[in-house]
Amino acid sequence: MSAAAPALAVRVVEVAAAASRQAWDVAALLLAAADALQARFGAVVVRGELSGLTRAGSGHCYFTLKDTGGASAALRCVMFRRAATLLAFEPADGQQVELRGRLSVYEARGDLQLVVESMQRLGAGALYEQFLRLRARLEAAGLFDASRKRPIAPWPSALGIVTSTAAAALHDVLVTLQRRAPHLRLIVYPSPVQGGDAPAALVRALRLAAERREVDTLLLVRGGGSLEDLWAFNDEALVRAIVDSPIPVISGVGHESDVTLADLAADLRAATPTAAAELAAPARDNALAQLQALAGRLQRRVQHLRDAQAQRLDTLAVRLGAPAQALGAQRQALTGVAGRLHAALRHATATVHREPMFLGLRLWQATHAQLERLGQRGQALTDRLAALDPRQVLARGYAWVTDEQGRPVCSVRAVSPGAQLGVVWADGSAQVEVLQVQPQDPASPTAPSASVA
Repeated sequence: MSAAAPALAVRVVEVAAAASRQAWDVAALLLAAADALQARFGAVVVRGELSGLTRAGSGHCYFTLKDTGGASAALRCVMFRRAATLLAFEPADGQQVELRGRLSVYEARGDLQLVVESMQRLGAGALYEQFLRLRARLEAAGLFDASRKRPIAPWPSALGIVTSTAAAALHDVLVTLQRRAPHLRLIVYPSPVQGGDAPAALVRALRLAAERREVDTLLLVRGGGSLEDLWAFNDEALVRAIVDSPIPVISGVGHESDVTLADLAADLRAATPTAAAELAAPARDNALAQLQALAGRLQRRVQHLRDAQAQRLDTLAVRLGAPAQALGAQRQALTGVAGRLHAALRHATATVHREPMFLGLRLWQATHAQLERLGQRGQALTDRLAALDPRQVLARGYAWVTDEQGRPVCSVRAVSPGAQLGVVWADGSAQVEVLQVQPQDPASPTAPSASVA
């Protein structure tokens, strides 16, 4: 260090002397300052917290290294693709790292920057750790659950935008909606999007939109920035206001790599404010093209139906023919029917005059035959009735036995000695008294008997 000090002093003196003699070009002055830094410091190792990290399409990484001791100092850094491909981890905002590189001057802006050649992770920054703890707590409370998120209106008539009126994000959203859906009605609910007052102002804007209920979807948008710049969108009150909003919320905060708690709580997250505007409203040109296609299909279908009905009408006209011709054919048919009817009436009248005699004879014959059939049937019924007459049975030697109440006695077991019975024969009846009852033995072939007096 002591050997390098005189060289720096000499260089500075020479620069001062040269400055006193002539005016410097800006590029020459910056180049001289860069050379002085290289000569004074050479390779340096510095520790701090990553902020505002972006990775360009070329593979280079740009970020700011903040002081972790509480000072407001910050150093711009660049890590070219060759060194970035050698990283063993994925750098992110809030991480504490140790960088090795060389100081230089970025001539395009005259900024002091550190060209990083290697990076080692030391741990997450305090703000990033706070972010992780709050995220875990709100996630455990179910505020980020996909099941509670509401669908976005597919064809909105009005959109609400919650952002700062001075933000570039508002301009991006307005330009996108003007291009995609110029017919939409837009209402801006202004609020600061950075700083200590931003969370409460954002909550008030969301509640105002909920009270007015004049839009179908709310866009919560802001441009990119460091973790500190976006910290207002990690506020717990804002997260709960998004969840409680009766209007679906689309969050478009920062760049694609930026993730805030508001993004996780929103009903739909967009990578950028422009993407949020694209998700909120379908392109009018696409919708008009779809309507035009549907109108064409409808017109072709109607024309097809009209052609089919016209062909059917032609077929029916051919089948119908000329009305006069059809009436003539009907008139001829009616004339023929009238002639046949007249002839049939004449024939029927002549037949009526000839047939009374024959009809009378046929009626007498039919009546006589019917009487004979009825007489034969009556005689047969009389014979059957006589055969069923109980007196005919009694005439063959049988008797009808009844008890004192006049009920028939069908078994010897129904009487007992001393019982009074009535006996009826074909030619008379008698009252008898039972003297003895002899039931039949089931094994004996002889009939049971009863002695009477």
